[in-house]
Amino acid sequence: MRGRATVDRGGLLPSAILALLGSRGSASRADLARILNVSSATVTQVTKVLLARGLIAELDVTPSQGGRPATQLGLVRSAGHAVGVKITPDHVGVVQVELDGTLGAPSLFPFDPGSPGCIDELAATLRQRIGEMSGGLLGVGVGVPGAVDAQDSGIVRAPTLGWSEMQVGPLLRGQLGVPVLVENDVNTLAVADRLYGLGEDFNTYIVVTIGRGIGCGVVIDGSIYRGAFGAAGEIGHTIVDLNDDQVCECGSTGCVEATIGDEGLLRAARRAGVVGDGDTVAELVAAADAGDTAARALYARAGRLLGAALSGVVHTVDPEVIILSGEGISAWPHWEAGFREMFRRHLLPRWRSIPFLVEQWDETKWMLGAASLVLTTPFDTVGVGGSQGRLVRDRLQRNGSMVTA
Repeated sequence: MRGRATVDRGGLLPSAILALLGSRGSASRADLARILNVSSATVTQVTKVLLARGLIAELDVTPSQGGRPATQLGLVRSAGHAVGVKITPDHVGVVQVELDGTLGAPSLFPFDPGSPGCIDELAATLRQRIGEMSGGLLGVGVGVPGAVDAQDSGIVRAPTLGWSEMQVGPLLRGQLGVPVLVENDVNTLAVADRLYGLGEDFNTYIVVTIGRGIGCGVVIDGSIYRGAFGAAGEIGHTIVDLNDDQVCECGSTGCVEATIGDEGLLRAARRAGVVGDGDTVAELVAAADAGDTAARALYARAGRLLGAALSGVVHTVDPEVIILSGEGISAWPHWEAGFREMFRRHLLPRWRSIPFLVEQWDETKWMLGAASLVLTTPFDTVGVGGSQGRLVRDRLQRNGSMVTA
């Protein structure tokens, strides 16, 4: 990765080595020292302990140019796994993720966030699902469509779920007895991209999602930027249309999310006669794919509004790249022309060549993102994971006696 921060030489380094071998594959001791910016002697000392605990293993020997052959080290997959949980307004997705990012079979469960006992029901579902998994559980990561005060406390404000100060983290920790990290769902995608995705080769970037909402995760110098109250990146509530009187879920009008999120697009499509009252975004996309000029015009306008909003974000954050993602990305060919035109036009010359990358999408990306809250804690040099992150690192450094739940 570009600009990887120096890893703390205390308890963080053993976990950093494990996560690096998990996410990048086998490496020599010299490779580890170079990537993690520590001395070869330190890496040799730490890997000796990890070998003795059975967390890593020596693999083949790679020929070198003139020096001693380099022994490759590899992760023992049974060293641990995380569980990723994505909460939506009508269902929950759950998946087991290994240290190298390998996903198990995802599970989807109905979920009613308005039910008084919804978190108790979620905990019961997770206990059952975790009980079916093998290996050492490092922790549970939860992604939610809303603001979270801190990953380790996990208090959630999510208008789309009808939640205000919902005690997601404390309630789940109390019932599961394992570390639980909670974060805004788009931030979780940004974390996953840091470990396994398009953000792997960049140090400062933004991830923007389109779909039911319009979200943004900001990574600065390799770490998620959360803001003073955990709500940084809420670009969906940037005002882009002063003439739109549609009230957003936030209570304001003219928000980018209310205008070009799924519901906003459908309202406009119904007014234009492109889709009927019972139709969904799938029918709108199909109409655009079939060449319907009105449908394509709606998406072109959406692209222009998104481009205008993101130009301001680029001027503020100064990222290396923009990653576009989310469940609505399948319609990106219809957004792109309008987006490219407006985005480039409103950027200062310094940023007009900034690349934007489009990430292929499926729902498991949300779950991988949530699990990545747990798997990325070895690189948490600024303490975003707090006390729960420290518990994850403790579990990662234990021997094979780790319990699953």
